[in-house]
Formats: sequence, C-alpha cells, structure tokens
Amino acid sequence: MARFYEVMYIVRPDIEDAELDKLIAGFEQTVTNGGGSVRSTEKMGRRKLAYTVRKFNDGNYVLMTVDADGKLIAEIERRLRVTEPVIKFITVRMDEEQKRIDKMKALRATRKKLSAQPQATEAPAAPAAPAEAAPAEATA
Repeated sequence: MARFYEVMYIVRPDIEDAELDKLIAGFEQTVTNGGGSVRSTEKMGRRKLAYTVRKFNDGNYVLMTVDADGKLIAEIERRLRVTEPVIKFITVRMDEEQKRIDKMKALRATRKKLSAQPQATEAPAAPAAPAEAAPAEATA
C-alpha cells in the first residue's frame, strides 16, 4: 500500500553540485525502481546546522516527497545510512500527519461555531452559577 512520505537529508557541504545532482538522481531512481513515485525533489541549499554533525557545521538540505510502501522506505533509509556524503536524514509519514492536521482543523471549526452561538445565552447563565455556590459554602 503506497503512502505519502517526506524524506529530508543533509549532504556534506564540501560536495560539488554535479555530485549532489547525481546523488539525488540515484535516490529518485531507487524510488522509481522500487515501485514508488517521486512527487517532488527540492534542493533547499546550504544552511547552517543547529549543532555539529560529523564535524560539519553546515550542509546541503534536500527534501524529497515520495509515494511508496514501507519496504521501499526502509530500503531508501538503508541507502541513506550507508551513503558517505549524507550526514543526517529523517523520514516522516505525511498521510498520518495530514489526517491529524485535518482532525485538528475540524475540531477547531466546531469549537469556533460553538463559541459563536451561545454568546447571547451565556450572559444570563453565568451569574446563576456563583449564586448556587454561595449557600453551599454557608452550610459547610
């Protein structure tokens, strides 16, 4: 079953552009040969890392979005792990993330509707609650 993933990896900063393009093409070919499809590949450029990784303070970021199954993603991660120019990578399953985001948006929309509706009815009901609490304190 094909799922939607984002694979971000950081390549050494001293790699040449031609070698980087060749590396990206190799990962894209791995996806297509494995039965998946590449939605997009974005070279995000050279950026400073938050902390030193393998003695590097910056790296070339690449974001690849793919449709693939779990076995293919495991193969891509294995290749990322053994490829020497890749210093860091992360894979995120985006279809689950999208479901979560959609659920949160729906929940916020219902809350917004509920908070917009009872504004007129809330004003009389609010003073009644403290009045009931006062006699309970007196008896205690």
